[in-house]
Amino acid sequence: MKFTNGFWLIKEEYSPLFCIEYFDHTFDGENLYVYACSKHVEDRGSILNTAVLKVKFFSPLDDVIGVKLTHFEGQKETLPTFKLNKTNTKISFNETEDLLIFSSGDLRAEISKKPNDWNIKYYRNNTLLTSSEKKSEAHFQERISKNTYTVESLSIDIDETLYGLGERFTPFVKNGQNVEIWNEDGGTSSQQAYKNIPFYISNKGYGVFVNSPKDVSFEIASEKVEQVQFSLSGEKLEYYIISEDSNKKVIGKYCQLTGYPSLPPAWSFGLWLTTSFTTNYDEKTTSYFIDGMKEREIPLSVFHFDCYWMKGVEWCNFTWDPETFPHPKKMLDRYHNKNLKICVWINPYIAQKSYLFDEGQKLGYFVSKTNGDIWQTDMWQAGMALVDFTNPDATKWYKEKLKSLLDMGVDCFKTDFGERIPVRNISYFDNSDTVSMHNYYTYLYNKAVFDLLKEVKGEGEAVLFARSATVGSQAFPVHWGGDCSATYPSMAETLRSGLSLSCSGFGYWSNDIGGFESTASADIYKRWCQFGLLCSHSRLHGSSSYRVPWLFDDEASLVLKKFSNLKCLLMPQLYSHAVEAHEQGFPMLRAMFLEFEGDRAVDYLDKQYLLGDSLLVAPIFKETGEVDYYLPKGLWYNILTDKEYVGNTWIKEKYDYFSMPLLLRENSILLVGYRDDRPDYEFEKDLTIKLSHFVEGAKRIKKVYNQYGVLVGTITVLCLNSELNVQYDGVLKNPKFISLSNQKINIEKRI
Repeated sequence: MKFTNGFWLIKEEYSPLFCIEYFDHTFDGENLYVYACSKHVEDRGSILNTAVLKVKFFSPLDDVIGVKLTHFEGQKETLPTFKLNKTNTKISFNETEDLLIFSSGDLRAEISKKPNDWNIKYYRNNTLLTSSEKKSEAHFQERISKNTYTVESLSIDIDETLYGLGERFTPFVKNGQNVEIWNEDGGTSSQQAYKNIPFYISNKGYGVFVNSPKDVSFEIASEKVEQVQFSLSGEKLEYYIISEDSNKKVIGKYCQLTGYPSLPPAWSFGLWLTTSFTTNYDEKTTSYFIDGMKEREIPLSVFHFDCYWMKGVEWCNFTWDPETFPHPKKMLDRYHNKNLKICVWINPYIAQKSYLFDEGQKLGYFVSKTNGDIWQTDMWQAGMALVDFTNPDATKWYKEKLKSLLDMGVDCFKTDFGERIPVRNISYFDNSDTVSMHNYYTYLYNKAVFDLLKEVKGEGEAVLFARSATVGSQAFPVHWGGDCSATYPSMAETLRSGLSLSCSGFGYWSNDIGGFESTASADIYKRWCQFGLLCSHSRLHGSSSYRVPWLFDDEASLVLKKFSNLKCLLMPQLYSHAVEAHEQGFPMLRAMFLEFEGDRAVDYLDKQYLLGDSLLVAPIFKETGEVDYYLPKGLWYNILTDKEYVGNTWIKEKYDYFSMPLLLRENSILLVGYRDDRPDYEFEKDLTIKLSHFVEGAKRIKKVYNQYGVLVGTITVLCLNSELNVQYDGVLKNPKFISLSNQKINIEKRI
């Protein structure tokens, strides 16, 4: 939201109050309260008719400083609020003649006490991260409506690039953009997004999180080119400066504050196949798909039934359409006997024709209007209502309906929608603020479903396929990229969204292989199969046409098989990174700047990524099969072609459909399993441990986890005198070590 007319002038419709200078402070042992006047105080008379803004400094975690800017304290606190984690922190407070210094770990805020010189500078040790200068912290009032806004602006350095803010389909580097934190069902080719997160990360090693579920507005070098401005309606604004010694640790610290991603079950990392959306299907059709995949030896882990497993105009009634699926329990049993997991589509809406509508209406379980009527709309399903998850009884009721499906044999749910949440003239059971609930609703919706899966299936078996999200939703994986089109530009914008989401605390991510809208050419489908199978989760899904490979061309089945087999073989490696995402918050899909700090060439790269910390993936976005990608400094090894590269350069190559840039960086340990036909097996058994080129003195430690996420072994590699000294322990069964650069290996098994 812009308040200025150019650099010098305030827009005529706003009346501003700025923090101009320090006036007073108090410190209570935990919190520092600083009072800033809105004009220079020359004498006692100056304090009359002068606004004072209170700035509170506090710390929920080490290396995190919270800042709360308040104009009028009397504004009521409203529900909902994000659930944040706090620990005992090592804070300190010091005062000099000119400064107040508030510190948490290695992060500190220095607040100027000099007359007419309000500013706050944030340092990590001796490095200046960002600052809030005079007139950066402000309060604005609209002259006519009297609506108020609280505003902060933080400086941007030369060569500083900013990322994140949830799933974004716009350019990956956010400098120059306006971003509104407001969930919308807008597809993948606009500024709108399904998953809006008010958190951005800088390549300088810090992040900023605005703690509000409302519609936070960001101007990222788009109003004042030297600053990030963020604003919020009302009298208060709270944000957190998050600092660490590496970029990916900043994301980890953000997850420590807002919640770590849960660990999905190993089977969920395999290939998912769906009925697609508006296609015609029954058990004969779905069995044809499943059997066709088996005939072609394409490993399939999950079969998903999209909307029309229920009868049209009755979504959701959570009842199988008896005309299409007359014996669902027997069908699910047959599919389970084929080693498949079953997913079904749901959403939080109850159509008027659903038998559940009268029940929910009678019990008062739907979101209502302020006059007591049920809120209803014909958009999506005729006369549908919205379940009120602020009502514990409504949540329990909704979960009970889903439990009957789990009891029948369903294994997980695709939790679609959660973005189209009304705001005007709405009333919630717990009197939540309706603007705040617009983004927050998805948290309650997905939490209810995820909690049910944990209760019924067990802690390690819960997984969703969710589209909408807000802060904390990373605890309910997996999320997919929404309704993309079957084109190369849409494939590229989908990757940008995944990279942005991974910079916002989400450890796992998927997308619709082949594109959702329209039908891809065989060329695009095969390239998307390569890309989609090299994400944490992989799903074939479409709108009005099926996505089984043999409908595209004969070669498509072979391509899909190759990369599905490859993913299964790489599961010991991938699952180790999945556990890392769960325990430390490091995303599996990693933008290049997260691993190669200091290499300026990686800052804008958005058509390649790292899968974990070692494997570089460069999807192909051209019908010619050509690809340009950048290799940072070091030796690299393409595990598909056995070709070695010297980095610190751009590479241009051409690939057929059975290969692509998939490169292992130097000083890396790659775990390769013994099965290529399923993702869940004994990862610790018959491991092939591939070692890339190690430079002299390099040391790497790799943890090995079983298919349940339990640590079962550790591998340590140290390069001395050009030889690789390997030690391993745990319950690794028959490991095989291979040096890809032909360095001599000395192996020692530790007891």
